[in-house]
Amino acid sequence: MSVIEDAIMRVLDLGGPVVLLLLCVSVLTAALVLYKLWQYQAARVGRHRQLAAAVAAWDLGDQAGALRALEQSRSYLGPVLRMALTSAPSAELSARVDAEAEERFDRLEQGLGALDMVAQLAPLMGLFGTVIGMIEAFQKLQSAGSSVDPSLLAGGIWVALLTTAAGLAVAMPTSLVLSWLTARMQRERTFANLALRVAFAPKLDAETTNAKPLAHAS
Repeated sequence: MSVIEDAIMRVLDLGGPVVLLLLCVSVLTAALVLYKLWQYQAARVGRHRQLAAAVAAWDLGDQAGALRALEQSRSYLGPVLRMALTSAPSAELSARVDAEAEERFDRLEQGLGALDMVAQLAPLMGLFGTVIGMIEAFQKLQSAGSSVDPSLLAGGIWVALLTTAAGLAVAMPTSLVLSWLTARMQRERTFANLALRVAFAPKLDAETTNAKPLAHAS
């Protein structure tokens, strides 16, 4: 414990409580990012080869092939697509599977709001620490009176600016990770929307429906 206490005291002496707070935030943020990566890996986010094969087979009228491909999928969207393919089409069913898919998206997106908050607030926290540090530096300068030591002011300024650098160091990677995770979820929504629309309106049925008036006219 003494080692940890010494490290904390060094951080406090170097950058003050704001840098220590940013250090704690960075640790929690890293833990959240690792959890989200594990969660996406476990849910097989972005890994829908079997589901894509099932949707393609269903679109061509190969219902047996679609169900076989669906059985091989371990994606979190598998149960939703299975519900759409194995139930009688209806407006109620369409609304239900859309809600089921959205509920799964909501679980996967939990925590992204916290990352967004860190990305936005970390630079402001760093700036807040800089303002406090600058105030302290000028107070020391005022207390020195006529015997002003330029190194006193310079030392106070670089320590104050350290908090801004710490805030940016936390915010920039967090913003990059957040953008990447958000883009992945957007692709998931696009894939799910296409898959469910194909499930309820396969191309083969559409072609058959469009061909009936022509056959009747002839």
